[in-house]
Amino acid sequence: MSNNIYGLKCNDSHRFSGQIYCCGLVEKIVAKRKNKKGRTEYLVRWKGYDSDDDTWEPEHHLVNCEEYILEFNRQHSDKQKDGPFSRASKHSLNNARKQISRSTNSSLSKSAPKSSGVGKDNDSKNSSQFLASEASLYHGDQNCLHDSRHSLIKKFNNSSHRVFLKKTKICSVPAGTSPTFLDALGANGTTNIQSSITGVSANKRRLIEERRDQPFDKRLRFSVRQTESAYRYRDIVVRKQDGFTHILLSTKSSENNSLNPEVMKEMQSALNTAAADDSKLVLLSAVGSVFCCGLDFIYFIRRLTDDRKRESTKMADTIRSFVNTFIQFKKPIIVAVNGPAIGLGASILPLCDVVWANEKAWFQTPYTTFGQTPDGCSSLMFPRIMGLASANEMLFSGRKLTAQEACAKGLVSQVFWPGTFSQEVMVRIKELVMCNSLVLEESKALVRNAMRGDLEQTNEKECDVLRKIWSSSQGMDSMLKYLQKKIDEF
Repeated sequence: MSNNIYGLKCNDSHRFSGQIYCCGLVEKIVAKRKNKKGRTEYLVRWKGYDSDDDTWEPEHHLVNCEEYILEFNRQHSDKQKDGPFSRASKHSLNNARKQISRSTNSSLSKSAPKSSGVGKDNDSKNSSQFLASEASLYHGDQNCLHDSRHSLIKKFNNSSHRVFLKKTKICSVPAGTSPTFLDALGANGTTNIQSSITGVSANKRRLIEERRDQPFDKRLRFSVRQTESAYRYRDIVVRKQDGFTHILLSTKSSENNSLNPEVMKEMQSALNTAAADDSKLVLLSAVGSVFCCGLDFIYFIRRLTDDRKRESTKMADTIRSFVNTFIQFKKPIIVAVNGPAIGLGASILPLCDVVWANEKAWFQTPYTTFGQTPDGCSSLMFPRIMGLASANEMLFSGRKLTAQEACAKGLVSQVFWPGTFSQEVMVRIKELVMCNSLVLEESKALVRNAMRGDLEQTNEKECDVLRKIWSSSQGMDSMLKYLQKKIDEF
């Protein structure tokens, strides 16, 4: 079995068999239990993931992670000396989280888990006061709209509240399932085991963190971002693989892999590097359960309030440059869509060459809901790919397509079952890498060059329209109304 798990090269273990994990993938051990057969299992926190993605693993799967088990046992003995922890604190935090995250974009419904929340659980009380004070925005006298807009902007700029889509749970991973390459992309979702974890209060959790000795603490901070070339980027992870470059969206400056200028510039830098090196192709994917939620509107609104015309021009130029990088890229771009792709995250897919989707993924471009016009050349490519009627339904009405529907309409090349998504992707990537690089580039040129001029012209027009909308008071009002609607649903 390959020693490349989650797409990581492991230096801590030389051989793997069955489901033995590399300790370089583990952040820490969270809990311990006995299963029905009396065997010991540990709750593992994986590097680059949060508590929603913890999984129970048998002890024999963690033979290379003894240091983490020993550290957990040491901490557990310290906890027993301090006295039992209260489960109530954990449940109260979970209840607060559930109440805050019930609201979401209307697209996160029925076929996909729905939630939208505020950045931190302990902000729930403050957020309720904030929402109450702004509950009347955009209702009643239209003459008050200007003052209401500035009131809402002030709240956004002076508070820590952030509107975002909670990481969508795609599917469950049974305990003992070996995580593989695209599990790091969130293709296998999360497990439903949170209720079995012993509650720990925030204060005691801090005390436990402070007890850790410094060398071990440094070891815990080691992550995929610090391996090979990945350390150079904040919002993406770049892996130089055998014959191809793997770019993973893993944003720190935005929620749910949404795109702001920092993220887009890092992606451009990685693509430019891949264009110049010996990579035959680029694989684009994402860490977590969401592929990409499009533009980061909170980021844009905060900057539009400073100097609307200047900032709108700057943002439009950033998007124009970002999209042109995809249009002008000469090597094949393969996309593995592990979860929801929204807005610009969906519109750039036709600019790529092959799109493989997880069965649980879905696609939506609700531009009119956001109060903006199409981007990413979707006004040209969507009608060409799926026909005018279906394209208008997506661009105007914000229709959400399942992975199978997207495949039937030509937006997606193939759809794979979540449990085998990683294997299917890697098999096909390895087949493509075996091809001659010149053949791949020339084949793409034959397919793409005829439409390149049209794409660049469309991108220019779309960005000009976006600049006009963002620089107008009506465009600002539309975005604020959308955000206010999301807040009112909390």
